[in-house]
Amino acid sequence: YEADRLRIALISWPNGKLRMLTEDWDRSAGSIVWSKDGKTIYTTADSLGQHPLFAVSVATGKVNQLVKEGKVTEVVRTGDRLVYGLCHHKSPVELYSIRASASPSGGKAKTITNINGPKLADVKMGDSEQFTFKGWNDDKVYCYVVKPVDFSPRKKYPVAFLIHGGPQGSFGNDFHYRWNPQVYAGAGYAVIMVDFHASTGYGQAFTDAINNHWGDRPLEDLQKGLAAALERYPWMDGDRIGALGASFGGYMINWIAGQWPDP
Repeated sequence: YEADRLRIALISWPNGKLRMLTEDWDRSAGSIVWSKDGKTIYTTADSLGQHPLFAVSVATGKVNQLVKEGKVTEVVRTGDRLVYGLCHHKSPVELYSIRASASPSGGKAKTITNINGPKLADVKMGDSEQFTFKGWNDDKVYCYVVKPVDFSPRKKYPVAFLIHGGPQGSFGNDFHYRWNPQVYAGAGYAVIMVDFHASTGYGQAFTDAINNHWGDRPLEDLQKGLAAALERYPWMDGDRIGALGASFGGYMINWIAGQWPDP
């Protein structure tokens, strides 16, 4: 199934004995990179609205986060360092490096490129923050809010309510090249992005909860998330809200039109 959890498996050669290394790690691993000594595997995965860089012990399966915030991509090892791309809500991808280590104390990341720096020098962006609320089944659901540029708590701002596709995906802390919240923040909107049931990075049970519940459970999360955001941020204008989405997000726009047309 396309949204099954991807685990790291080791197979010994030549007898073919299989060992599941990350059976107890409730995340879906991406591509893997070996350490020079073969004792550590580096990988990335969605996790609580981030896409960190992880180090996995080959001996024990213990997992540590090396880079915690933002979205890490394209990891390669060169010598005793790992080179990777990193983006977040306020920056497209730039290249960084960190010492190849099995623990988070491996050292501070070094910046390699600043390709986008000159292009962004005169660009205003909104600040983002994350909060949680009780969604369907009283489960903890995560949500990002991006403030409008030139934000003032004394003003009221219309809301862009973004709904991600997939549905097994995430509106996490990355610089999305099609659905970028900064476009709306730059136009004067407050942005709300709920990682409803089906979203990745919150455990496989959370992802699988949408199966045969394509409309009802995500809708409940969206309803409760919007209500929580409006209560938490009084500068959001609850009378001026636009819901936007494509792919599964578009499916939910149609569902909202039929099942929740009131706002």
